[in-house]
Amino acid sequence: MVDQMSSDFDPIGEPAPVIGPRKKNRRILVVDGDHSQAELLAGQFRKQGFATSTSHSGSDGYQKAHDELPDLIVMEARMPGIDGLHVARQLSDEPDTCHIPVIMLSGQARADVVRKSRAAGCEYFVRKPYDPNALLVLAETAMDGRNL
Repeated sequence: MVDQMSSDFDPIGEPAPVIGPRKKNRRILVVDGDHSQAELLAGQFRKQGFATSTSHSGSDGYQKAHDELPDLIVMEARMPGIDGLHVARQLSDEPDTCHIPVIMLSGQARADVVRKSRAAGCEYFVRKPYDPNALLVLAETAMDGRNL
């Protein structure tokens, strides 16, 4: 679990360092009901060389995961309508998407929320606010683990 006081990707006005060499065509789907948070996070991943797309609801995120088959999904646990836990569970149960690692983001770090995230098939759970550089490293790790 990542635990940091800053939720800002650019805390000192400098771009975050590129973490390791990028493999071509790595795609990240960011699913968050908060439009500005989704766009901010996607923008930071783009600055690091990733291709990104965003979704602002669980149902749309589910559909985009199937349509795009990204290399990683970073998803907010609580969203209006279908929540991230439900979407992660559905994706992990389906042959076309079960291989996609999911990083679940949540402002709630209670043990039951973490357990539910793991049970839903999430690779990692990150508590908000999070260290943006740690999230970048975690994203790289999650995608590298997929290719083992």
